Amino acid sequence: MNYTSGLLFIFIFCASCNEQNETSLQKDSTNSEINFSGEWKSKESISMGGNIVCLYDEGDRMLSKTMKIAEHGDFLTIEVPNPSPGAGLATSQEILAFDGKESEVNYDRERGKKFAVKLSADGQTMTINSIVHLMTAVPFSIDTRKQEIVYVTEVWELSKDGKTISVHANAKATLLGDVRSWKTVFDKVR
Repeated sequence: MNYTSGLLFIFIFCASCNEQNETSLQKDSTNSEINFSGEWKSKESISMGGNIVCLYDEGDRMLSKTMKIAEHGDFLTIEVPNPSPGAGLATSQEILAFDGKESEVNYDRERGKKFAVKLSADGQTMTINSIVHLMTAVPFSIDTRKQEIVYVTEVWELSKDGKTISVHANAKATLLGDVRSWKTVFDKVR
């Protein structure tokens, strides 16, 4: 009787482990099939919706209508074509790590941005909080420049079918106190 009970226990244990492994494999395959990876195209760049083009340098993802995104577990890379006349077929690349730690891009002494990225538990939403700093002309003044700080929050939502990314952005500028909100939609090309 002990031998039969032992075999029954082992059979039930193995069957439940196998069922659990199949369930976790289904979850893993669902998450890996639908992610931010791919080539994406929009009618306008993310920054155009809020008309804050002057804040970003050429080659910044915020100015691009096309992006190539590759997801790598705990970070993703975004490649965008560089529109500079001398750049030819060059691309710019930005790395967004999901660890919530601040990263920094400095174009020169007067221009740059700091940003932190978080990915939702389901992998469908990414939030990017940026602080853009630049020197800008003071309105109604001659030869006067002042440090401008713009706080930008982007919420990237991947559609359930993985075919579109909606970027909801909010920006607040310190110099004039402007607050703007807009939405940009990217469609998956490949």
